[in-house]
Amino acid sequence: MRVLVTGAAGFIGHALAQRLLARGDVVIGIDNLNDYYQVSLKRDRVQTLVDAGGNRFAFHQIDFSDMAALSAALEGVEIDRIVHLGAQAGVRYSLENPQAYVASNLAGHVNLLEIARHRRVEHMVYASSSSVYGGNAKLPFAVEDRVDHPVSLYAATKRADELMSETYAHLFRLPLTGLRFFTVYGPWGRPDMMMWNFTRRILAGEPIPVFNHGDMQRDFTHIEDIIAGVVACLDNAPADDGAEKAGGSVKPHALYNIGNNRSEPLMKVIGLLEEACGRKAEMEMLPMQPGDVHKTYADITAISRDLGYAPTTSIEEGVPGFVKWYREYHGV
Repeated sequence: MRVLVTGAAGFIGHALAQRLLARGDVVIGIDNLNDYYQVSLKRDRVQTLVDAGGNRFAFHQIDFSDMAALSAALEGVEIDRIVHLGAQAGVRYSLENPQAYVASNLAGHVNLLEIARHRRVEHMVYASSSSVYGGNAKLPFAVEDRVDHPVSLYAATKRADELMSETYAHLFRLPLTGLRFFTVYGPWGRPDMMMWNFTRRILAGEPIPVFNHGDMQRDFTHIEDIIAGVVACLDNAPADDGAEKAGGSVKPHALYNIGNNRSEPLMKVIGLLEEACGRKAEMEMLPMQPGDVHKTYADITAISRDLGYAPTTSIEEGVPGFVKWYREYHGV
């Protein structure tokens, strides 16, 4: 199978491309290598894919929000399926640079829908986010819940992607699957996310910022469990049979949560990081940040029922594993 992966230099995109290459697929990777976080990490990820894939991996450094550049890069390239993971990530950064989210998450998503439509691809899987649930008080979050009240622009763009995808599934019968990822962590993770940031600070003896005075819970999901879910979705396109899909569509469009199905207290995770790092954290207790949510918790009933998804990595196993990788990568 020939799979186009956007965000191939990103955390989830890199891990997915590794998995696809390992099973023998051809991967066409796209990423603009922007400097939202250190480009060196993105280049290192790409190099592992070049090493693993040989002539079954091709990489294009382009911005997929530029339709002309995207079309030119893909001219003459055969594509069977698409996994659109590229996006401008981060809840807090959307307060500072909203235009980046409009370009990447809105215009960029439409561009990939257009590529999928005109190429008549078999299936496009795309990244949504658990942040679409906003301030929903009902836990766990289920794909059947209403998601009309986002608390960040990032969340609003991801919900817009779901709605635009529903339109394309309706008008063009394009098989689409949207994935609402919950807090992802693990080797090759993102430096702007809590797990990496806290590990770096604890090892350096710097204080860690603990928001809402530590009263936070997240459904921490290991990257291997995330990728197992993405691949299961990629291999099982929703049928155009008029039956109701996960998320409520009767078009060939499904929505799934991919999480660990457990909501873990932030302070428990900090304790695991302290143990793995071998030193206590100095904590700076801070109020809740604008755009943040108090708790996340994934109801994975739909994806478990339809695709047999079952996460296997607990934070007791995953957190020390990440710290071990972090130390090896940085030589600390």
